[in-house]
Amino acid sequence: VQLQASGGGLVQAGGSLRLSCAAPLRTFGSYTMGWFRRPPGKEREFVVSITPSSSSTYYADSVKGRFTVSRDNAKNTVYLQMNSLKPEDTAVYYCARTRRRTVAADAGVYDLWGQGTLVTVSS
Repeated sequence: VQLQASGGGLVQAGGSLRLSCAAPLRTFGSYTMGWFRRPPGKEREFVVSITPSSSSTYYADSVKGRFTVSRDNAKNTVYLQMNSLKPEDTAVYYCARTRRRTVAADAGVYDLWGQGTLVTVSS
């Protein structure tokens, strides 16, 4: 089973992109999902986490107010709407699944990862 992230691309600063992550999991609606990113030459970092029912979300300070996470459990898909993009948002973005039912920022608790989608923000 793999998660499939898509929607990345090249965008100018101030622009928007919407990432999608398809998760062909029979019990997708039971899992907290997260988005992480790895900027060029840097370590992977947490972006946002969303609980199974979407009742709770947790954002990294760097994206708070600009990014919005959502999910559609009927479609087994989690989304990341990214607005007001900045060059420092350039990274490979990954979606991931944890068996926990609370928000989680620690990459170590996520046990299933997608292949990543590249977002490049030009200045």
